[in-house]
Amino acid sequence: MIDFKQIPPACYVLEESKLVKNLELMRYVQEQSGAQIICALKGFAMFSTFPIVRQYLPGSTASSLNEALLGLEEFGGEVHLCAPAYNPQDFQELLRCCDHITFNTLTQWEQFKAQVQVSPKKVSCAIRINPEYSEVENDLYNPCVAGTRLGITADKFGEKLPDGIEGLHFHTLCENNSDTLERTLAHVEQKFGHLLHQAKWLNMGGGHHITRSDYDVERLIRLIKHLRQTYDLAIYLEPGEAVGWQTGFLAAEVLDILDSRGVKVAVLNVSFTAHMPDCLEMPYKPRIRNAQDPLPQDKYVYRMGGMSCLAGDQMGDYAFEKPLSVGDRIIFEDMIHYTMVKTTTFNGVNLPSIGIIKPDNSFQLVKSFGYQDYRNRLS
Repeated sequence: MIDFKQIPPACYVLEESKLVKNLELMRYVQEQSGAQIICALKGFAMFSTFPIVRQYLPGSTASSLNEALLGLEEFGGEVHLCAPAYNPQDFQELLRCCDHITFNTLTQWEQFKAQVQVSPKKVSCAIRINPEYSEVENDLYNPCVAGTRLGITADKFGEKLPDGIEGLHFHTLCENNSDTLERTLAHVEQKFGHLLHQAKWLNMGGGHHITRSDYDVERLIRLIKHLRQTYDLAIYLEPGEAVGWQTGFLAAEVLDILDSRGVKVAVLNVSFTAHMPDCLEMPYKPRIRNAQDPLPQDKYVYRMGGMSCLAGDQMGDYAFEKPLSVGDRIIFEDMIHYTMVKTTTFNGVNLPSIGIIKPDNSFQLVKSFGYQDYRNRLS
């Protein structure tokens, strides 16, 4: 039983035992398939847990110099990199940090290949491909929409991989099951199969919802084995969300309750726009512990409101078993992935603390934030 009195009134809380359960499943996939699963820092970058994560995953993947440095300094193992473009002033440092670098276009490869070739460190390079097929419904997260800047299509390639390119990389999934991957691979093989035969490795990106309860893990294993046997490839997957999936929560507190034209609003000490931006961007309605979507007959219905001045900093209505009061705890479930990595200090709203529930249910405060964290982002 978690003692919430130990936890600060605004805090991201990771439950260590749930993280380990996810990682054990990923270890199983690696052992059975021969693939390597690396941690995408854009989705899970809680580096206080990296001593645990690196016992299961051989490395990390970055999308910027800062993420690459975090992977090198805090995670260890292999550091992979994929971004839409690279700043020339960063590239020598990226070569120092990374073991694999994926270039988004052939022009980016041409710009930087001379530096790769003379680098004292051997770095394996790839091109990001666009199979022109994705089942992601929200265009905000779909890299295959018309006009995308992510990856190049098959017509831009010749019959051979460019000299110096050893891998191919695609990332077209978002919270998808392995049946989506299977349909995607049919397009990848049709359009790029001749290049897969020439490559040494294939990175299938992220978006694989491996740790979701209904995910077909055995199908994923079969697909990976097919690729390895057909093309003699090393296979990489780089989930981020699946690492932190359902491993913890955001604890909040009710600061005030008001009636707005017949709607009861609970104002919280956290912000949706600053602390849970995916709820507004995706959008999706987060689950609250011991609450549910209201029915017409429900009496204790409240709209959740954030503490910033943004009018839209609020979430839909929830029904509770009893009336809310100032000081009550509100627990937003599944708030570890794509949360801490996307938070802001908009409006000067303080960032929630970060903590861990250990297997014995004791609480460890990892970090808290204050004025200096807000001030140091500005000038």
